[in-house]
Amino acid sequence: MTAAGRERREVVRIQAAELFEWGVKAPEVARRLRVSPKSAYQWHRLWREGGAGALASRGPSGSRCRLSPRCLEKLAVYLEQGPAEHGWVEDQVWTAARVATLIGRKFHVSYSVSGATRLMHRLGFSPQVPARKVAERDEQAVTAWKEATWAEVKERGRPAGATSASSCAVRRCVSGESERPSPPTRRSGEV
Repeated sequence: MTAAGRERREVVRIQAAELFEWGVKAPEVARRLRVSPKSAYQWHRLWREGGAGALASRGPSGSRCRLSPRCLEKLAVYLEQGPAEHGWVEDQVWTAARVATLIGRKFHVSYSVSGATRLMHRLGFSPQVPARKVAERDEQAVTAWKEATWAEVKERGRPAGATSASSCAVRRCVSGESERPSPPTRRSGEV
């Protein structure tokens, strides 16, 4: 969440504290401020225990990045160089596991695979997508495979109506009736 988002959320919490001071119950606070009842009850508990100050923002959630801004810049350069430059010569794909290993080798910091994925996205990279097509790619072979093999391999779709949640919709389609229900008619005396 951005700093502006945290600030907006804190304003809502302060409004909740004011409502609690006036004796407004949590469900009504939730309705007025358009937040979940769970949040309103949680804020009410925090307010009872610590006053309005207890509803102040505690800053960004989650753990802080274990790499310095300088190390992040270096990591971006390493990723731009490609996997082959760092020992993965079998293909030109940065997987999250490879990035986690690279971070460990270069910066002596341990990152999980999911943490490496988040870090890659933060730097503008995505895992398991090659930056460019392989020079050895045979376009004619790819086209031939798509035309000959893919048509056989591709799963055939399910018959129409097989996944319909409404049996009425299927019956209307079969009987030839319109799928769109007719608008309700007014009874005499209704406005």
